Amino acid sequence: MSVILETQQLRREFGALVAVDDVSVAIEAGSLHSIIGPNGAGKTTFFNVVSGTLKATSGRVFYKGEDITDLPMHRTIHKGIGRSFQLTNIFPNLTVFENVRLACQALGRDSFRIFRSHRKLQPYIERAEEVLTEVGLVGRALDLARTLPHGDQRKLELGMILAPNPQVLMLDEPTAGMAAEQVPELMALVQSIQASGSKTVVLVEHNMNVVMRVSDRITVMHQGALLAEGTPGEIAADERVQTAYLGELYEAAGGAGGEGA
Repeated sequence: MSVILETQQLRREFGALVAVDDVSVAIEAGSLHSIIGPNGAGKTTFFNVVSGTLKATSGRVFYKGEDITDLPMHRTIHKGIGRSFQLTNIFPNLTVFENVRLACQALGRDSFRIFRSHRKLQPYIERAEEVLTEVGLVGRALDLARTLPHGDQRKLELGMILAPNPQVLMLDEPTAGMAAEQVPELMALVQSIQASGSKTVVLVEHNMNVVMRVSDRITVMHQGALLAEGTPGEIAADERVQTAYLGELYEAAGGAGGEGA
C-alpha cells in the first residue's frame, strides 16, 4: 500500500504546553488506522492540526505527497479529507435530506447561491440521495435532524462528511454518547464505507474493544508524544502501552474477539 496521509515531526504548542510533541505517522491508503491514548494524550489536537483546524507550531503534514501543513480546514476538505468532531455537528432544524444536500452543495460552484433553479441543483440532490442510501437514512430523509436518535444523528454526520466523496475520513470519537447496542452497527457502517469506496479511515476512539476489532494499525499517543505503533496484536502486547493505560487496554484486548462493542 502507498502512504496517503503523513505527518513529520508534527508539533503544536499552547504557550508552555506541548499538546502534540513531534509526532511522525504514516497512514496507508485504504487502511483503518486508529489513534488512541489516555485522556489528555493530544489525540484531538493532532486531528485538529492535520485537518487544518489548528496551525502547526512546527513539522509538516502531507496528503498524497503534497504539503498541506498550512492549509485551513475548508481547503483540506477540497483536497479530499473529511473530518468529524466529538460533538455531533448537524443542522438540527433542517431535514435529514437538506443537511446532506447542503453538504454536497458546499463544495460545488453553487455553494453560496441559495436561490438556484431545481435543474442546477439536481446533481446535489442526486448525490444526497446516494449518500442517504449509503448510510441507511433514506427512509428518514424528510424528518428534522433533531428528531433522530443519537445513533442516527451520528450516521447523518457521517453522511455529511461523505457528501463530497472524500478519500480520507477522519472520525473523532464517532461512538461517543452512543448506547452500547448502537456501536456495532455504526462501526459496521464505517467498515462497509471503507471497503466499498476504497477509503482511508483515521479513527480516534476511546472504546478499546472497537479499536482492537476494526483497526489495521494503531498509533498510541501519551502526553503528546508517539508512544507506540503497530498491529492490534502488537499494541495489546506492548508493556509500555499497558502501563500508560494502567492495564485497561490489555483487559479490553482480551475481550476483543467477542461480539460485544
